[in-house]
This record gives sequence, structure tokens and C-alpha cells, in this order.
Amino acid sequence: MSRINTNVESLIARRALGNNNSSLNQALMRLSTGLRINSGRDDPAGLIASETLRSSMRSISTAVDNAVRADTIVAVAEGGIQEISSLLLGMQNLIGQTANEAGLTSEEITANQLQIDSILASINRLSEATSFGSRKLLNGNFDFTTSGVNINEPTGATLTHLSKVKVNAAKIANGSYRQVNIERLTRSQRANISGVLGGTTATSTTVRNGTLGATTTIQVRGEYGTEILSFASGTTAANVVTAVNDRSTLTGVQASSYLGIAGTGTPAISFSSTNYGTDAFVAVSVLNNSGTAVGDAMGVNTARTTGVNGTFTVNGTSAIVKGLDLSVRAGDISLDMTLDSTFGGVATGTSSTSYEITGGGARFSISPTVGLAGLESIGISELTTSQLGNNSVGLLSTLGSGLANDLSSKNFTTAQRIVTQAINDVASLRGRLGAFQKDTLGTTINSLRVALENVTAAESAIRDADFAVETSQLTRAQILVNSASQVLQIANATPQNVLSLLG
Repeated sequence: MSRINTNVESLIARRALGNNNSSLNQALMRLSTGLRINSGRDDPAGLIASETLRSSMRSISTAVDNAVRADTIVAVAEGGIQEISSLLLGMQNLIGQTANEAGLTSEEITANQLQIDSILASINRLSEATSFGSRKLLNGNFDFTTSGVNINEPTGATLTHLSKVKVNAAKIANGSYRQVNIERLTRSQRANISGVLGGTTATSTTVRNGTLGATTTIQVRGEYGTEILSFASGTTAANVVTAVNDRSTLTGVQASSYLGIAGTGTPAISFSSTNYGTDAFVAVSVLNNSGTAVGDAMGVNTARTTGVNGTFTVNGTSAIVKGLDLSVRAGDISLDMTLDSTFGGVATGTSSTSYEITGGGARFSISPTVGLAGLESIGISELTTSQLGNNSVGLLSTLGSGLANDLSSKNFTTAQRIVTQAINDVASLRGRLGAFQKDTLGTTINSLRVALENVTAAESAIRDADFAVETSQLTRAQILVNSASQVLQIANATPQNVLSLLG
């Protein structure tokens, strides 16, 4: 080459050196940051995929944190409920002790009542004091709210035929509500036995006259227990009914008299269970009839009948029926309800009623996607003494001094049933919270952590630098930079050879 104005070899060497320097700088950056993609120009498509995966990682990580926080909140609530359960067990023990009347002095009974009053106060205090930060957990703040449930409305009001409603879980969008439609297909029934009073022998043609024809002893058995009753000859239907009803709290059997057996105007007695459904039963046996045929004086003979559970649907789903109690566990809604006796046990034919769930509940967002699908909610009902128990058995607050079921009233059977119902309510809530922790939160946390691992691995494969590859690239770039530098030096020196022509 004999030209000095343009050094093509130098230009080529400079271009190669620039490219090699760029490769060297890229390798150094990747090795220093640990990332294969440091800017969009490194891999535009890879950057888009990586940023999408990073967004998913953040969402999943937040969902895991939310689920862990929810588990902590539920654990705090369950701790308070556990203490309330222990107090109720202590109260049940006190009632059992006091029922042993002949074995206790009046001072001991008074002391037991003081303990019960203290327990009632402690239950109310725990209901208000159990909290997570400033959020109270057991005072009803996390209970669901409803509309159209007129449980305590005065006579003549439009009723929904519900004596109790407990919403365990329901997914409701903000500002919306959930309609609950209850349809009665068949009613629940009490167990029932009827018997005609009068007559003296099994083959008697004498018209029964509404009184016992002989001295009679009967055994009445029901859901709660057994009582044996003796009646003199000539006892009227009204007297038999009174005797049976005086013991209905002990047996679960009530009686009533009516007219009109087999077309006559003869008084008769109907024995029926106080409750509805298959758990309720009535058994009446004539033990002694003064030599006449067994069963003649009462018109019954070792008879037993059982109640019937009705058929109900809730929002088109068959309900679990136990007398007047309905339960629904369908998809995203869980309900427990108690129907009044008119709608659930007396009226016949098909009918329906409805109400709305308007909101409330403890709502936790435990999904990477914020929305109704990723929302889980659970109802934590109020656990004060005015709420534990129920309207049919009684409320726990009535066991306080001077109230209907305190120890001085000697209503030990009723008091025990109230406490038992309260224990069952608390145990049911603890069980639901435990199931929510284990089967909802626990499984969600585990699955989200696995998802986080997989998404992180995918993002790493796209964005992170492979040090083995980048080290090789660095070595190659270093060699090429050195080589290009040497070549550039030679190319720049070549034009000086032209000067020898000027010799």
C-alpha cells in the first residue's frame, strides 16, 4: 500500500477493536451484576418475559405474606376462644356440683354462684379484649351482616321465619350483597303418639269417657330422659296432660288433649316431642293397668315414634336438615340457620323465604390476583354471654345472679343445657377456624411457596447470567482486544514505510 491519506487496515482494526471492547464490557457488566439482561437492548423479548415474571413473583410473595398474617390473626382469635371454652367447662362443673343439693350448704351454693358470675364477666371481657393490634376479634367485628332477618320483630311484622342465622363464610363483592333463598319442600315433624282415655278392658264396647278406667302407671321416654307416672282410676285427660308437661324439660315429651277419636267426642291425649326431626322421639309404655289388658286404659302399648326431618333447599342446593336446623356447605357460602316452628314444622306444602347477606366477615386476600376469586372470608361471631346459647334453650347470660337460670332458681337441667349449647357453639367456631387455618390458609401458603419457587427459577433462567459462559466470553474478549490492539498498532505504522520513497 502506497497511500497515506486513507488507512483502510487501520479502520478495520479500529472497528474490530471497538466490537471486542463492547464484548469485553458486556462480559464485565454481566459478571459484576450477575445478570444476563441489564438493559432492554440486551434481549428485548427476554426483558419483557422477565419483567412479567418479576411482577408475578411480587404478587405471589405478597399473597404468601397476607396468608401468613391471616393465619396469625386466626391463631390469636383461637387462643381467646380456647380460654372461653375452658371457662365454660368450669361453669358446667359448677352446675353439676350445685345440682347435688343435699350435699351442699347454702354458703357453698352462694360461692358457686359467685364463681359463675365471675366466669360470665370473664367471658365478656375476653370477647372484648382479644385483639390483633387495634382490631378486636371476638366482639362481633368480624361477623357477617344481614338484611331482612327480622328475628326480634314485634307481632304482626313481616317475618323471615328464622330464629337464628349464622353465616360462616360467604364471598361478597364490595358494595354488593348475597341473596339467600330458602324453600320448604316438606316440613320437619315432631314425634307423636295419641291415646284415648277410658274403658276398662281390651274388649270393652263401652264408649271411652275421657277418664282412666283403672289405676295406671305409664313410662314416658323422650330425647332428654325417662319418667314414670302413676294415675288413679278416673284421672281426667287434663290431669294427665298437666303431669306429663310438668316433666317435659326432663323427658323432651309434651302432651295435649283434644276431642274426636274415631268420630266421637271422646277426649284423647297426644304425646309429642318438644323438638323436631329424627333425633326427637316419643315412647309411651303402660306398665300397670290394675289387671286389665295392658294398654287399654291409655289406648297405647309400648308405642314409639320418631320425628321426621323436612326437605329444604337453600339457593337451589339441598340443605343438611336436623329438625328445624339447616346447614349449607356449598362452594363459596357456608350457613347455619334455625327456622321458626311455623315455617319449618307446622305449615304444610311448599313455601319460601329469603334474606340478604350484606357484608362483614374477616376478609383475607390470599391470591396473587386481587379480586373476588382470590378473597377468602370467615365469620367470627360475637362470643359474649348474651349471644352464646340460643333462643329455644336459653342464653348464657340468664345464669347470672338474680336472673331466670341462676343457681337459686334450681333450674339445673335448663342451665346445663344452656352451657352445653354454648360449649358446642364455641367448639364449632374453633373447629371452623382450625379448618380455615389448615385447609385454606395452610394449603394456600404451601402452594404459593411452590409457585414462587417455580416462577423465580423461570425468571432466573431468563435474566441471570451464566458465570461459566460469561467467564469464557470475558476470556475470549480479552484475547481479541489484545489482538486487535496489536493489529491496530501495526496498521498505524504501515504508512510510515511510504516515507522511504522520499529518500
